[in-house]
Amino acid sequence: MSSITDVPALKRRPAWSELAAHHEALAPQHLRDLFAADERRGERLTVEGAGLFLDYSKNRVTDETIELLVALAEQSGLERHRDAMFSGDRINVSEHRSVLHVALRMPKGSSLIVEGIDVVAQVHEVLDRMRGFCDRIRSGDWKGHTGKPIRNVVNIGIGGSDLGPVMAYEALKHYTQRDLTFRFVSNVDSTDFVEATRDLDPEETLFIISSKTFVTLETMTNARSARDWALAALGDESAIAKHFVAVSTNAEKVSEFGIDTDNMFGFWEWVGGRYSMDSAIGLSTMLAVGPDGFAELLAGFHEMDEHFRTAPLRENLPALMGLLAVWYADFFGVQTMGVMPYEQYLKRFPAYLQQLTMESNGKHVTLDGAHVDYDTGAIYWGEPGTNGQHSFYQLIHQGTRLIPVDLIGFGRSLNPLRDHHDLLMSNVFAQSQALAFGKTEEEVRAEGTAEDVVSHRVMEGNRPTNVILAEELTPRVLGTLVALYEHSVFTQGAIWGIDSFDQWGVELGKALAQAIIPELKSDAEPDLQHDSSTNALIRRYRAMR
Repeated sequence: MSSITDVPALKRRPAWSELAAHHEALAPQHLRDLFAADERRGERLTVEGAGLFLDYSKNRVTDETIELLVALAEQSGLERHRDAMFSGDRINVSEHRSVLHVALRMPKGSSLIVEGIDVVAQVHEVLDRMRGFCDRIRSGDWKGHTGKPIRNVVNIGIGGSDLGPVMAYEALKHYTQRDLTFRFVSNVDSTDFVEATRDLDPEETLFIISSKTFVTLETMTNARSARDWALAALGDESAIAKHFVAVSTNAEKVSEFGIDTDNMFGFWEWVGGRYSMDSAIGLSTMLAVGPDGFAELLAGFHEMDEHFRTAPLRENLPALMGLLAVWYADFFGVQTMGVMPYEQYLKRFPAYLQQLTMESNGKHVTLDGAHVDYDTGAIYWGEPGTNGQHSFYQLIHQGTRLIPVDLIGFGRSLNPLRDHHDLLMSNVFAQSQALAFGKTEEEVRAEGTAEDVVSHRVMEGNRPTNVILAEELTPRVLGTLVALYEHSVFTQGAIWGIDSFDQWGVELGKALAQAIIPELKSDAEPDLQHDSSTNALIRRYRAMR
């Protein structure tokens, strides 16, 4: 691990102090002035790769800023850290694990040997089995217990076992087999399961239970309810094998549940949940878009992987986006980042990114366990355009908080209709322009505005945006977009010197919930080890039940 930990503490790296001084000089400057001083700025501060185009010219940066950020990346060992990940080194230090989601999308015939095992060969063995299974379901060859073909697929998971599949299904809905219905259940709230299955026929329904250990509390609670729901209609225990499959590595638990282990699709400890949508966790995605569509998705991931692995940092899309995120978080004090896709199919993309970004970089200690003395992961959020423009954009334009925004757009609509797409994309460019340049008092007065409302109509501008463009939303492009943010998150974590691949904060809440569950059903006094508030809440809940 010495290759990724033997760097000075962040604030002791020369580029850090240079960036601090540079920020002090740059912060008072306005994007209006930066553009006025360089008529080619909008053409120069762009980068292209893996089918994506990034215009970062409307960021509060100069050429010197980028040079210093790249220097910080080099002094932080970003390239060594990146190479260690691609080589299968155990860069997840708190769990002593490799981080190899990049192996999930390596082409067939390539090889990556980790501790004597070709992990790419293992990946493609599972992908081939997934392909065969999906072909049988999609063609109608697979029959349910009563001889009917499967027409409904319900994925039961939580976290990465849900957010990735849901996002991918919604994003690629244009490409899905429309005679198949897909539903997703994650919340342990019974309403989630009841509403997802209310109008489905058990004879035509397949459940995918996605849990690596097959003991995840929320997932297995929903899985047992699904089992009861199916058996109430089908009656025969043997029906489970025809209506349930598993994405798991725990063959014993899967078999106990009644699922044929021939229909268990595995993955590996080096696949983190939030990085798993292109593993067997993506079984519902492959069922929806077909094996060839899923292969295109993987190809997009791999194309961005190769761009990140090989492109110089100054021309590297995810590296630049990650460095800009560090620049705003640690020098401008930015707390939140907006991601606004101007594509209705990407309506769940911001929710997916919330887990990817905040579970990865919501950390307060470095790789060697020292407490950080700088801000790490920002809060990511967003909604599809143009909806957000009529709700929260007001705060971004005229509020007191600086919120950098990624605006994602496409050259062509998958559903062309009159002039809708031109109108949609005009808003991408207009919002980017308005956020950057705003409207001055002089411009407001020139419009004939009454003096007593001039100040209300002034927009300061100087609000940064990235504009990300692709030709069309395809499975391949979705893969490149997801990988873009994966590697941006990685870049940020490498600069901050944190472990972006564990999530111990999530585990604490799970452990405490397990202790509280039996107390909710007990008549005994709550455990004195709880605090007074928790005990009082337990008593009140018992009374309400």
